[in-house]
Amino acid sequence: MYIHSMELFQVPPRWLFLKITTDEGIVGWGEPVVEGKARTVQTAVEEMSDFLIDKDASAIEDLWQTLYRGGFYRGGPVLMSAISGIEQALWDIKGQQLGVPIYELLGGAVRDRMQIYAWIGGDAPDELVKAAHERIEAGYTALKMNATAQMGWVDNQRKIMEAAERIDTLREEIGYDIEIGLDFHGRVHKPMVKALMKALEPYRPMFYEEPLPPQHNEALPELAHHTTVPIATGERMYTRWDFKALLASGGVDIIQPDLSHTGGIWEARKIAAMAEAYDVAVAPHCPLGPITLAASLQLDFCTPNAFIQEQSLNIHYNQGSDLLDYLIDPSVFQYTNGYVARPTAPGLGITLDEDKVRAAAATGHRWRNPVWRNADGSIAEW
Repeated sequence: MYIHSMELFQVPPRWLFLKITTDEGIVGWGEPVVEGKARTVQTAVEEMSDFLIDKDASAIEDLWQTLYRGGFYRGGPVLMSAISGIEQALWDIKGQQLGVPIYELLGGAVRDRMQIYAWIGGDAPDELVKAAHERIEAGYTALKMNATAQMGWVDNQRKIMEAAERIDTLREEIGYDIEIGLDFHGRVHKPMVKALMKALEPYRPMFYEEPLPPQHNEALPELAHHTTVPIATGERMYTRWDFKALLASGGVDIIQPDLSHTGGIWEARKIAAMAEAYDVAVAPHCPLGPITLAASLQLDFCTPNAFIQEQSLNIHYNQGSDLLDYLIDPSVFQYTNGYVARPTAPGLGITLDEDKVRAAAATGHRWRNPVWRNADGSIAEW
């Protein structure tokens, strides 16, 4: 069975879908995208197609090695996201060819259901409380929110106090039965991060996500000595080689590989196995579309140290289109009491509505992340 054709679709709100068709007519889907750089990744996939057309679609590892090592220049968000989407689609094809979900090909299921969490937005406490109640009423048992807005290298202590006040208000309203992950989003620099972590710790967060950007991972072991809250990172890290030093450092408790960025399903499974050897948990990053979520769940259901899954339903980025809009059967992502059931359909376990995909691609998108500045006019981390 050979790769016959590859087609790409930029669809709202900010996604890029890849369709791979084999000579036998089996279709696989992947989501190769960098948020805000969809067209750049599309070009990378199109260039990589020269190494894929008329090749054996079942030779996933060999094709991955060809794309990763054969190109000489390796790693980074664009190249790895292109490879990730291609790899997802090839696993989707293999699963459909054999009539089994992908997790059955990676060792089989280790759980029956997977806990998921929802984003809540807004910087003011009343906005957070309203959003939290809406998510809890929808059945979620875990939430995530931004810990703070932009922050300079050394900033006003009032920002630390405001961050604590926000989560204090939220905890007063919803209590401690609901888990809350706090995303620092790489916005906080080292001179401020220890003070922020200390101020937020009394509210018992589920984790601190990206307390520093990955370029400063060498500082994470020091931060780990200043808190009892688990430290999570990994959404902007690519392949097992990026994660190798992080895991060996002892400065991380939860890794968050993104299956549309880090190299795909099998590469993320290799990373998760490395993490298991260091007694580190896995919580795949996924503020993206339905294909990335489907791929992430396939990983979750065959990975012992996976414990919770991010998903983008009603996330603030999804303006105009949402997670379920491109699916023939949205019930595959039905959330019950904070969990999603193990998928049973072959491949990725989802069926895309190709007519809707094509219609949406005619509109396309030009999503860009905001650019933030500090009070003095200098660039701030978004």
